[in-house]
Amino acid sequence: MSDWRSRALRPAKRALRRSQDRYPQSPPELSMDPRGGDQTTAPPAEESVVTSAIYRDGHRVDGPPSLSETCRRLREQPGTMAWIGLYRPSERQLLTVAEEFGLHELAVEDAIVAHQRPKLERYGGTLFVVLRAARYLDEAEEVDFGEVHVFVGANFVLTVRHGQAPDLTAVRRRMEDDPDLLRRGPEAVLYAILDSVVDGYAPVVGGLQNDIDEIETEVFGGDPRVSRRIYKLSREVIEFQRATRPLLDILHGLEAGFEKYGTDEELRRYLNDVADHATTAAERVNEFRQILADILTLNATLVSQAQNEEVKNLTEASYAQNEEIKRISAWAAILFAPTLIGTVYGMNFDHIPELHWVFGYPYAIFLMLLVCTTLYVIFKRRNWL
Repeated sequence: MSDWRSRALRPAKRALRRSQDRYPQSPPELSMDPRGGDQTTAPPAEESVVTSAIYRDGHRVDGPPSLSETCRRLREQPGTMAWIGLYRPSERQLLTVAEEFGLHELAVEDAIVAHQRPKLERYGGTLFVVLRAARYLDEAEEVDFGEVHVFVGANFVLTVRHGQAPDLTAVRRRMEDDPDLLRRGPEAVLYAILDSVVDGYAPVVGGLQNDIDEIETEVFGGDPRVSRRIYKLSREVIEFQRATRPLLDILHGLEAGFEKYGTDEELRRYLNDVADHATTAAERVNEFRQILADILTLNATLVSQAQNEEVKNLTEASYAQNEEIKRISAWAAILFAPTLIGTVYGMNFDHIPELHWVFGYPYAIFLMLLVCTTLYVIFKRRNWL
C-alpha cells in the first residue's frame, strides 16, 4: 500500500476505533450498514462503479469497461471530461479511486465515513460537496434520506452515493440530452446534481404538509395516538431541516466564488434558480417545525382540558353519590328511632310504657314521632335531606 493510502487510511481507522470504543454495542459508523465485514477482502473498485463515461463537447464519446481504463483514456484524450458514479463503495475501493484522481485525504475520509453534514470545501483544484437528498415514501408516510458526495475537478466529476436518493441515473440522462449544458464542464454536472436534490425536496414538502393536515384533524378529533405521530413527524422535520439549511450555505459559497473561479454566466443563472428553490424549501421546513411545535402545545392543552373535564365529571359524580348516601343515612336514622322505641316498649306488658301506664301506648307513639321529627329537622338544616 502506498504512503498516500496509508495516510488516508489512518484517520479513518482512528475514527472507527473511537466509534467502537464509545458505542461497543452499536455497528460502527464506518461500516456504512450494508457493507460491514472485512474491507481487506472487498471486491475490485469496478464492482462499485455504477457508470463511467467520457464526454467531449457535451457528447458521450466513450464508456470504458473499467475505472482504470477510464483514467487512462482521460489522460490520453485532452479536452475531455470523465463522469464516474460510485454506489456505496468500500474503503479500499474508494481509496483506489482517490489515488487515481489525487483527491485530498480529508475529503476521502469524509466520503468513507459518510453520515456527514451538507458542506462545501475546496482542496486545491478540487471541489468537494456533500449533499443530503430526501424522498417521501407514501406507503410508510415517512421521509427517507440519502447522501451523495461529489468531487469536482478540472476534467472529472466523481459521485459517491450512500442511499437510494438522489437518482443520479436520471441526472446523467438529462445532461446527455442537453449537450449545450453538459459542454459547460464539471460545474454543469454539479449544478444538475444540486438541482436534482433540491427538486426532490418538493414532494417531501408536499408529503409533510399532508401529514400535518392529517395530524391537525386527529388532534381536534381527540385521537389518543396523535402525540406519538406528532413526535415522529417532528423528528423527520428536524432531520429534513438539517439537510436543507446547510444547503443554502453551500449555494452561497458557490455564488461567492463566481468571479474568482470564472463561473459560466449561464451556470450562474441556473445556480441562482436552484438557490431560490432551496430557500423556499428551507422556509417551508422552518414553518413546519413551528407548526408542529404549536400543534404539540395545542394537543397538550386539549389533553389537559379533557383530563380536567373528566376530573370534574368524577367530582360531580362523587358529590352526587355523597348526597345520596347522606339522604339514605338520614332516612335510616329516622326509621331507626321508631324501631328502637318499639323494641323497648313493644313488649307484652299492660299499659306500657313504664309498666301499666294508662296512656303508655299513646306516649310511645308520641315519642316516636317526636324523635323522628327532631332528626328530620336536624338533617334538613344540615342539607342532608
